[in-house]
Amino acid sequence: MDNNERAVELLDRMGRVAHGLQFALGLNPAQWEALRFLARANRYSRSPSALADFLGTTKGTASQTLNALESKGLVKRRRRASDRRSVDLEVTPSGMALVEKDPMGLVLEAASRLSRDECEAMNAALGRLVAGLQRVIGLPEFGPCPDCVHFCVEHAAPEVLSVCRCALYDDELPSHDLHLVCANFESVA
Repeated sequence: MDNNERAVELLDRMGRVAHGLQFALGLNPAQWEALRFLARANRYSRSPSALADFLGTTKGTASQTLNALESKGLVKRRRRASDRRSVDLEVTPSGMALVEKDPMGLVLEAASRLSRDECEAMNAALGRLVAGLQRVIGLPEFGPCPDCVHFCVEHAAPEVLSVCRCALYDDELPSHDLHLVCANFESVA
């Protein structure tokens, strides 16, 4: 078995272990993934269609997942003020409390035993692998604003703080949103 085959085998095993962990606290893996995504998505990405894109599923399947989360009081839908036909999704306080108990924390705990160099190498390799695979099968990328081609920093006068903007929406980005993932992400690399 060569290194590439071994890597694929390990990724498959890791996926199966992670999948099994997520039958927990009354949720299934799809519900956990949806809840996790909505908890870390920016304001442009908390919609049923962005969730379907992120999950790589149909809007109908994503809607069933949302219905389950909504019936459990973990997510709520709100009509957009700017377009009453559109819906924004919001994780409720109960949903955020459940995210704190995410069973994927066990994977995070295992990863914390790796050295910083091992984590950086793994992140770089997995990032390239996921991005390449998404391109091949036509799934959109998702990522944080500072790594996106639409991200720009406007420098004002020296005594004024810089302003971060999304060039796609021509909108100012609050600093507390910069780490959130976006459905309109396009990698700079």
